[in-house]
Amino acid sequence: MKIYTKTGDRGETSVIGGVRLPKHHPRIEAYGTLDELIAWIGMLRSYEQSCVPRGELIEIQSVLMSCCTVIATHPTASVPEGIFVSDTSLLESSIDRMEAKLPKLQSFILPGGNHPAATANLARTVCRRAERAVLRLDEAERTDPDVVKYLNRLSDYLFVLSRCLMYEIGTEEVKWMPGKKSK
Repeated sequence: MKIYTKTGDRGETSVIGGVRLPKHHPRIEAYGTLDELIAWIGMLRSYEQSCVPRGELIEIQSVLMSCCTVIATHPTASVPEGIFVSDTSLLESSIDRMEAKLPKLQSFILPGGNHPAATANLARTVCRRAERAVLRLDEAERTDPDVVKYLNRLSDYLFVLSRCLMYEIGTEEVKWMPGKKSK
């Protein structure tokens, strides 16, 4: 199979169901942002850390691929199997496990700290953008509400993971102090 087809050279692409859409269509924007998020999770997998098992990050990537498939399906086509409530429940369980190890959050914190934590924060912001893109699509064409719920929970997971990644190597969280210099 060739990687290039030349069918998108005029700014259109096919979605599941055989319909061609402009590459700036909200459906393409939504699953393209999900694809970017999958890549950021892959970057997280490249770091040595003990906050979450590497397999958990692979599972998240797999669920996100399912989300992409659901979002890439035109409304006139039958939607492939998507995500399950248990996928979101797994994120919640992992959030609870990580939070049990962390000091209580007392204020907003500034993203950064170390490379893994900064990467988790970048993934979190892309996740929020993906969620917004799916919600924009949902305004025009109904989407799977479980995808939105999963993305919402995943952004929480990535925030807590960033905190855990700082905590596990002793990087201090920089608190945001409105009107003052942060420390």
